[in-house]
This record gives sequence, structure tokens and C-alpha cells, in this order.
Amino acid sequence: MREFGYERALDVSGAVALLAEDPGARFLGGGTNLVDLMKAGVERPTLLVDVQELPLGEIAFTPGGGLRIGATATNSDLAAHAEVRRHYPALAQALLAGASGQLRNMATVGGNLLQRTRCGYFGDLAKPCNKRTPGSGCPALAGEHHNHAILGASEHCVATHPSDMAVALAAFDAVISYETADGPGELPIAEFYRPVGETPHIETALPPGALVTGVTVPPAEVAAHSRYRKVRERASFAFAIGSVAAALAVEDGVVREVRLAFGAVASRPWRARAAERALIGGPADAEAFAAAADAELAAAEALPENGYKVTLMRNLVVAVLTELAEEAAR
Repeated sequence: MREFGYERALDVSGAVALLAEDPGARFLGGGTNLVDLMKAGVERPTLLVDVQELPLGEIAFTPGGGLRIGATATNSDLAAHAEVRRHYPALAQALLAGASGQLRNMATVGGNLLQRTRCGYFGDLAKPCNKRTPGSGCPALAGEHHNHAILGASEHCVATHPSDMAVALAAFDAVISYETADGPGELPIAEFYRPVGETPHIETALPPGALVTGVTVPPAEVAAHSRYRKVRERASFAFAIGSVAAALAVEDGVVREVRLAFGAVASRPWRARAAERALIGGPADAEAFAAAADAELAAAEALPENGYKVTLMRNLVVAVLTELAEEAAR
């Protein structure tokens, strides 16, 4: 066991100050990802700063109808919130699709956003990995990659982001708030996760030592007509091999508004902008949904063993949007 220190933060400024004093420190929320990585030797913090008791657990709706989620709110509490289930059903469904009930009781919203890839090479210290050791290589390119990225990857990394929750938040244009020693800041989720490029070890645009304090989801009427669908290799407690968060507004058979984000296909939640553009103003039918999916997936670069994801995601988009369109027509 590698020794490390432990401090329980009493306030946000104190938590940030502790990390500023020790570059090897890490914030500890529920620990459902970080502790596993410590056991494997992937993460080796010199100090754990426990932020669970900070007053950041609020789940509340803003005056304009948006949603404010504190970073220490648990996945279980957010998924069970009656108003979240009513106004942002895809978000609640995404949370319930992730992990087990026991893990959701511990996992925090902030930690969920920052969880790291489940690529087997990343977690195996005996193997090279550019995300873990920059410049060492990406063995997944020629090795086991059946559940790796088909969009936005690079020769340096083809790992996928594991979060279900983040996919729904990407569809709803969430904004992540954080605190640093220099004060507060915000990042739209579209900018929060960095493209993998040549630096897969730099996963977010957060400044060094920043503490995620919350998430704001802007008001969106269409979000009440949303769904999250996850495909996995076993019935429960498994990471996705493909997922879709979708919201759809239809009027007289025409798509008036649509939100679409993919999971388990890239190093970050993938907002399907090309598909959205293809759908707006067109018919709300299976043919149009398939064509929109094809427009998004035209950029896919599959590896020998994960090309099935292109077909999977196409079928998933058609199925979810068709269900939403049928509901809208009732």
C-alpha cells in the first residue's frame, strides 16, 4: 500500500487551497472510480481531500425552469428527484442505467463527470497507454478494441468515455461550474471535455486544481420529451457499447426541435450536431431518422473489431426517435 494523506474539506475555498498546496492531491467524492484506480496503481495521490461534506448537494429548479445540480449530489438522489424525472427524463434514465444501486448511492455528480475510461489497457500497469503514460503508445489500436471509439479518436488513443449521465447532460447543453484559487468559472459541456488529439492524458479543460461545484442545465421544453437508451453486453451493471440521449418535438409530423447525443463511441459524450441539422424541419419518420444517423456516422472511423457500432448506433437512433415521435402523435 502506498501511503497518502487524508483531509476532510470544511468549505470550498479550503478544499481548493489544499490542492493548491499539493500538486499530488486529489479530490475525493464517492470514490467509486478514484479508489479503484488507486488500488490498481493507476492513480497515486499524495493526499485525498474529501469533499463529500461540502454544501454542494442541492438539486433545485431555477426561476426560468432550468436545473441546478450540486457536485456532491449523489446519482441516486438526482435519479429519484420527481421534478428531474418529469422535466428531464433522459437524465434520470441515464443515471439509472449506470452501475448498481449501491454505487449510485455513493457516486457524486462531480465525480461522474470526471470518471476515467474503463479501457483495459489504461487500467493495466503492465501495458503501455498514452492516457496513463504520455508517449508510451496505444496498444488498443492493434489489440482488444471491440468497445472502443469510432468517432473523434486519434492514433494516440481510441478509448471511450464511460459516463451515462454526461451523455444526457451533453444533449441538454449543461454548463459545469468550478472553483479555483483565482475564483469561480464555468465551462459549457461542449468545451468541458477536450478532443483526444495528441494529448489523451489531458481529458478536460478544467484549470489545474479546480473543484467542480455544480452543473446547470438550461431550460428546454423539449427535454420533457426525452429518452435515454443504453445497449450493453449484459443485462445490468455494465458500461455501454452504445447509447443515445434524445429529445424530440414534433408538430404536424414535422421535427421542430431535436437534441441528440451519443455515448460509448468517443473519448467524450458525442453531441450529434450533423444529425440534428439533418432532422430540423423534416419529416418525423424512420427514413428521416436513419438518414440523419447516417449523416452523423459518416465521420466514423471504425477499427477491425468495432465496426458493428456504426450499425448499432444507426439502429439505436431510429428506434429511440421513432418511439418519441409516436408518443408525440398520440
